[in-house]
Amino acid sequence: MKFEDYQPYLSPALAKATDLIAISGKGCYLTDSKGDRYLDFVQGIAVNALGHCHPKVVEAIKTQAGKLITASFNVVNYPTTLELAKRLAEVTPGELNSVFFSNGGAEAIDGALKLAKAYTKRPAIIAFQGSFHGRSFGALSVTGSNAYYRKYYEPMVGSVYFTAYPSTDLCPKGFNEEQRTEYCLNELDRLFQNLVAPDQVAAIIMEPVQGEGGYVVPSKAFVQEIRERCDQYGILLIMDEIQSGYGRTGKMFASEHFDVVPDIMTVGKAIAGGLPMSAVISTQVIMAEWRSGMHGTTFGGNPICAAAALAVLDEFKQSCLLEHVNEEGAYLRNRLVRLQKKYSCISDVRGLGLMLAIEFSHPDGSPAGDLLEAVRAACLKNRLLTLSCGVHHNGMRFATPLNVTNDEIDQGIAIIESVLDQLYAQ
Repeated sequence: MKFEDYQPYLSPALAKATDLIAISGKGCYLTDSKGDRYLDFVQGIAVNALGHCHPKVVEAIKTQAGKLITASFNVVNYPTTLELAKRLAEVTPGELNSVFFSNGGAEAIDGALKLAKAYTKRPAIIAFQGSFHGRSFGALSVTGSNAYYRKYYEPMVGSVYFTAYPSTDLCPKGFNEEQRTEYCLNELDRLFQNLVAPDQVAAIIMEPVQGEGGYVVPSKAFVQEIRERCDQYGILLIMDEIQSGYGRTGKMFASEHFDVVPDIMTVGKAIAGGLPMSAVISTQVIMAEWRSGMHGTTFGGNPICAAAALAVLDEFKQSCLLEHVNEEGAYLRNRLVRLQKKYSCISDVRGLGLMLAIEFSHPDGSPAGDLLEAVRAACLKNRLLTLSCGVHHNGMRFATPLNVTNDEIDQGIAIIESVLDQLYAQ
């Protein structure tokens, strides 16, 4: 089987990172149609929290599929989905205990935006430069990481305003963390003064750690000041935890690192062990304004997805997964810092837990997206799957399973090291 034989039947809109045809997966590894085995540091773009085909997830799927596949959560209730809503409420921060299930990240973002407008009765949304929230019209309208995503689609959803995120790529050159924080807060205040009055803003939506934007971690002061401004003006704070949540940063949700509880939170990706599932989570007070019929879904809350999601939560508890993420995150960071010291082209190591990235730069400090792509191509030839990030497309992000081992990390780092040695020898 060759991908090119089937390519004419597939829309080119879906960008393909490789032409691999994956046949099977187990843990940290994928096997393709040629029988070649790849170390997978992408994991469905941070989807497989427990790696490929975790036995407990597989068993949960099989058991539920033998009972009921779907009857629409609009029409009937499912034991697995009801239990999942309760279990989610036990691990979410604050009073975020009312759940609307959907199917993917962009769909959850659209739902969160609708919920914020329904509750506040206000028209405007503020989002951040460098953000990525998805490619549906609503999610794309609050995405600020790549103008290409928006090409030909204007006008987008109206009354969306963008402000600066405290990334080195998006702030004046040479600013330290404190200066970036002050600069971005001043930009937000100027937005309120010059473009949109605070009493017209329904929500500020942010990734507590930007994903596609480069795995950028803001200062605690910045996130807390955003929370304070929301409280001051009656604006809802939406935290997009679709990539950063579910243990990826070493806490169940990344917002916990900043001691901030949002009003609305979106989760997805890792929630159901590889199956398509997401959720909008808020307080019962806010959800009460989302009256019957104001939002809906045919497939959201699917009982098989919910069964898999329960197995994931069980594994979090039984395997002390958050502790493991912090241990392995520290180990991976140490290995990446050692790479940075050895290779001058690696200009930064950043992130939290197992949400880590390295950045490639040229000797003059300019973004080295060309070098990153050469490294990624060579890694693929050496049977390592990698993923890019960053507004300048010069970052490599690591999305290993949360139960990754030292040996698997060492294997991946050894491949990257050998690739860099080869490139520098040329």
